[in-house]
Amino acid sequence: MNQPVYIFGHRNPDPDAICSAIGYAAYKKAIGQPNYIAARCGNSNARIDAILDAFKVPLPQFISDVTPRIRDIMVSDVHKVQQDATCREALELLDRYDIRVLPIVDPENHLKGALSIFDLGEHFIPKPKQEKKMRHVYTSVRDIIHALDAKPIHVVDEDRLEDLFVRIGAMDIRSFGRHYVSDAKVAGSSIIVVGDRYDIQQRSIQSGVRMLVISGGLPIDEDVISMAKERGVCIISSPEDSATSSWLIRSAGRLDNMYHREVQRFRPEETLTHVRKKIALSKAPAFMVVNENDQLVGVFTKTDLLKPIQTRIVMVDHNELSQAVTGADQVQILEVVDHHRLGNPSTSQPIFFLNAPLGSTSTLVADLFQKAGLKPSKEIAGVLMGGMISDTLNLKGPTTTPRDAELLQWLAGIAEFSPDALAEKIFNAGSIILSAETAEEIIRSDMKVYEEDGVRFSVSQVEELGFDNLWEKKKELDVALVEIQESEQLNFAALLVTDINTQNSLLLVAGDEELTGRITFPLRESVGVYELSGVVSRKKQLIPYLSTLVRGAATEE
Repeated sequence: MNQPVYIFGHRNPDPDAICSAIGYAAYKKAIGQPNYIAARCGNSNARIDAILDAFKVPLPQFISDVTPRIRDIMVSDVHKVQQDATCREALELLDRYDIRVLPIVDPENHLKGALSIFDLGEHFIPKPKQEKKMRHVYTSVRDIIHALDAKPIHVVDEDRLEDLFVRIGAMDIRSFGRHYVSDAKVAGSSIIVVGDRYDIQQRSIQSGVRMLVISGGLPIDEDVISMAKERGVCIISSPEDSATSSWLIRSAGRLDNMYHREVQRFRPEETLTHVRKKIALSKAPAFMVVNENDQLVGVFTKTDLLKPIQTRIVMVDHNELSQAVTGADQVQILEVVDHHRLGNPSTSQPIFFLNAPLGSTSTLVADLFQKAGLKPSKEIAGVLMGGMISDTLNLKGPTTTPRDAELLQWLAGIAEFSPDALAEKIFNAGSIILSAETAEEIIRSDMKVYEEDGVRFSVSQVEELGFDNLWEKKKELDVALVEIQESEQLNFAALLVTDINTQNSLLLVAGDEELTGRITFPLRESVGVYELSGVVSRKKQLIPYLSTLVRGAATEE
């Protein structure tokens, strides 16, 4: 299966999320799986850009949403007919492709309606007491010739569309004259299908019928042809017998009065969840998909909605749906590669799940390369270094392990780049975020949402060189935290500002005072921030603390 598999880090990605996605795609390619593609579901930031610029690696493509949509299940290669098509053309398509519905379009492919096999059935076999409909056909002489594969002997105004009635000249000449050609108006709209009955042929022409169809490929007398030309009567030779010829003439009928103009239209981008609700009670055999110009782009049926969703993803640097790309819960999650706590989603089948207590997901990817006896390219080695350095604070953070240090040196040798030089580049690039961006952008730039015992909360983290920029932005950050907490329907929202130099952090919180009041870190009441001495890791230090706090509150209740 060569369909792309997209590798996503979490929303509001940090360097490790982007770098591990790029690195894992490279690893997959190295082991012979080139259809794995690095992607992102959030914006880049200064630190990510600094890493990728250093090694001339492009930012992964942006895909904000993988929610299954009509375009994922619709049939794009649509069999359709134009408004001026005949029943025969429609029947040939329905039979050849074993379909039940044909879209009707104009020459510019604008959707005009739909024709079903049942509509055609009513045309050829009308309801009781509608016998007249069995003879009626709205068509042209040219279309009749085509439907019969007939030989034209003499035709007049062959392209004129008109209401005609098919009659078979199988009775005695006396009955024929009384029933079919005694009225000039009836005669003028009549098609007479007859074999080699000279008397019926003559009487039909004398009465001024519109067309005479000689069935069975039988010879036609010259005086009959001459009379037809003199009276302006069309005469053609059909290779079929009379009964078959009469049926085929009706198949030459135009579709104009048969198809339904009012059909449900959908856009390719509509979600399947939404569409299922809209068509739940519909009995339509198929549904049309059009673009913004009402041009047909696809067709789907209720059966198509049962197809397995083909979109497949890999989650790196996270395993919780609350942090995943939108729609992740509705597509196939093939793999998870992560170094965080478990909050993994349920899956319909077993998947590859790699989770280890290392300092970064980039470390995990580097470990896969090394254990497989593979060496990443110079560029990929540099990118993985960037993810490791960022997440471990250049091996100084509390999540750092000996394996992180080993692999960082291994990658540095391949990339030919000093870890300390890269660390300086990364942290200098990200140290002005508090002064360069709006309060909301700061909080959302690396915001993760968690859920514990029914309590939803977010924790954002910013790493700076000192706290000076924090004090200048403090009031705006307080307001933005409240707005985000309310708009995202969180119990509380927090921002951890970490000083890389001192390895200390400050915590700003907004939300449920009953929960936030349980925080035991020292509070600087004058400025409303908590002091977290020695805390630099959101994953290993702050989240476990907050989770315990939340669980404790739930237990007391």
